[in-house]
Amino acid sequence: MKKQASDMGRRQLLKALAIGSAAGAVATASGQALAAEPEATPVAKKGTGYQESDHVRSYYDTLRSK
Repeated sequence: MKKQASDMGRRQLLKALAIGSAAGAVATASGQALAAEPEATPVAKKGTGYQESDHVRSYYDTLRSK
């Protein structure tokens, strides 16, 4: 009788290890999918950038005179 009890214990252990490793693989795969960075989308430029206009030049002139 004692041998049967020990065989059942081993079977339960092997089942638990198999289920545990499968669950670990699923958790790793889903974690990697969540951690993946989204693709960067290019940002459309607005305007043509800095342009020195008359009001900007007059402001610069007031700074130089001080």
